[in-house]
Amino acid sequence: MPRNWRFWCIILSLAICMLLTAIEFTAVSTALPVIVQDLEGDKFIWVGSAYTLGATALIPFCGGLAQIFGRRFVLLGAIALFCVGSALCGAATSMNFLIGGRTVQGLGAGAITALAQIILADLVPLKERGSFNGILALAWTIGGGSGPVIGGSLAERGQWRWVFYLNLPLCGLVAVLVTSFLRLKKPTTPLHEQVKRIDWIGNLIVVASTTSVVIALTWAGVQFSWSSAQVLAPLILGILGLVGFLVYEARFTEFPIVPISLLSSRTAFSGYAQNFLNGIVVSALAYWLPVYFQACKDAGPTAAGVDGFGMSYTISPSSIISGLVVQKTQRYRQPMWFGWILLIVGCALLGTLDENSSRSLCYGLEVIIGIGIGIIYVIAYFPVLAPIPVSQSAPALALFTFLRNFALIWGVTIGGTVLQNQLVHRLPSAFLAQFPGGTQIAFEVIPSIKSLPQPLKDQVRHAFAGSLQVLWNVLAGISGLGLLISLAMKHLPLHTSVDESWGREGLKEKESDDGEVAA
Repeated sequence: MPRNWRFWCIILSLAICMLLTAIEFTAVSTALPVIVQDLEGDKFIWVGSAYTLGATALIPFCGGLAQIFGRRFVLLGAIALFCVGSALCGAATSMNFLIGGRTVQGLGAGAITALAQIILADLVPLKERGSFNGILALAWTIGGGSGPVIGGSLAERGQWRWVFYLNLPLCGLVAVLVTSFLRLKKPTTPLHEQVKRIDWIGNLIVVASTTSVVIALTWAGVQFSWSSAQVLAPLILGILGLVGFLVYEARFTEFPIVPISLLSSRTAFSGYAQNFLNGIVVSALAYWLPVYFQACKDAGPTAAGVDGFGMSYTISPSSIISGLVVQKTQRYRQPMWFGWILLIVGCALLGTLDENSSRSLCYGLEVIIGIGIGIIYVIAYFPVLAPIPVSQSAPALALFTFLRNFALIWGVTIGGTVLQNQLVHRLPSAFLAQFPGGTQIAFEVIPSIKSLPQPLKDQVRHAFAGSLQVLWNVLAGISGLGLLISLAMKHLPLHTSVDESWGREGLKEKESDDGEVAA
């Protein structure tokens, strides 16, 4: 099928969308200590959680809206939300203001990532999608890798607000590209009939349950202990709510947002589970690896971001090559197994590093981990989509994106909990007494490490190194679980067609008639 410059402008717009959302997820981690100091707030843990909550809770609803109003309209709305949220964050005068802006920003980001995958599925058959998934993964990892550097560099200059303001012109560019070139077929069912098909109850259950879980994970180990009622009650209610949502979708609604058939295949179920576990590992590494360099290697925020390039910029080529391998061989199981093995080895070896380990050794381990992440990131789509008809790609990809984003808060929380609990036991008690309960010790301590007298400085660095070793070993265990689950996959043929009801307009007409080309 011919793919000229108009088609590639669509791919470019989707790639920029992925770039923006990835930068915003990682840039704040290195800028956060400066932001907290500037806004004089104590709710810093919600800066990341609010973004993740917004980026997760409404994804199934956005997938449903795309079925009703069309992909372009919903994508433009998501870009507008992301833009407004970025402006609010940049103008924040308090932590509450910033958290509100991050929530709006997250709502747009979640819809953008889901719509990007759905639109790609409308344009490219699964059999040929490996390289295109690689392109979007390339954009995501470039954004994720450069985010800490951008955030750290701007924070060091006292310009952290530009972490958010820089999104505004890029959002404008993407909106122009989408408006000009993304012209997919529109729904033929009357609007009032489509609105009747929205699963309002199911969406409400998802939003309420996700919010409950995120609140619990945000409070856990920081404001309240894991065993407290403030954590256990919303966590249990949220998990039960998500289980209840699946029951409701299977038995009580005519038009489910998550058809239970999506999970009926063991291959698809394995793909969703692997996607979730990989998301936990990726988010934990992206969020907490800079802490190793800042706390143990005296790196500033910018340098800590650069120190993570070994992982970040290995993911990109690994994703593209892996996608091409699947596209060429039509096999996805063997690469997935190899990816999990690399993750297990890389995280386990990362768990041997201490404060005196050489940077070059850490960079080498980052490369191993990055290759593994890249393989799993781009190939996890195939076992999810291969067992189902192409007409179900949109809800399947919405669920896929929901689980990937939901994993982000789990990864950050697991990492924060492990680090917090270990630091409490490893830091000198007299030093620890300076910090009030209910604070994330890592972010409170890091800015002052360079100025600490000896031998206290070495003791603090050693405490951070030992605490992070435990975290890396936990991630190795999660990766091992991912490998076990991957063994459940079957080899299935990949689809050679797309859902014609959502293809591009005028596929059978001349390009001059409607400005479109075949995908």
